[in-house]
Amino acid sequence: MTHVDRSRRDSGFTLIELLIVVAVIGLVCAITIPALLRAKITGNETAVLGSMRAVNSAQAAYAGAAANGGYAPNFTVLVQACPGSTQGFISPDLAGDPAMKSGYSVVLAAGTLGAGQVDCNGQASSLGYYLTATPLTVGLTGHRAFASTSPGVIYFDPNGAPPPEATMRPGGNATPIQ
Repeated sequence: MTHVDRSRRDSGFTLIELLIVVAVIGLVCAITIPALLRAKITGNETAVLGSMRAVNSAQAAYAGAAANGGYAPNFTVLVQACPGSTQGFISPDLAGDPAMKSGYSVVLAAGTLGAGQVDCNGQASSLGYYLTATPLTVGLTGHRAFASTSPGVIYFDPNGAPPPEATMRPGGNATPIQ
């Protein structure tokens, strides 16, 4: 064995070998990062749909127990418990107006059907509600925006803007979640 052979053996990887390894790692990243982003967006949309279903259920409970058929006009009212109870109608993570949840801004507002009766806490209720969920960053946190009203059906718009309340009424052209 000569001195030249030993130095070549101890020198480690060649530049070409290192470039090939870096290229392979770059290729793997280029394939997996978009898939991970799509999975995150799908997870965010699924989570916000669950939150919207919870709000629809909470509004039904509120209408039956607290407001004689009226609905809470915002999350601040819906999170309050009636006298004699310690539990509000919705979990505190949706107490904000708007509530930030799973990469979405979730907003609860009174519907356009008019005012309802006073609820168990002396708050005015409304005859309907308009619930929306809009992605905080279209394309990164979600693609679709969602909306719902007092019948409890959730509609979506693929362009990131919630469907208007009027399009969710019978004869409207909003697209429901299947």
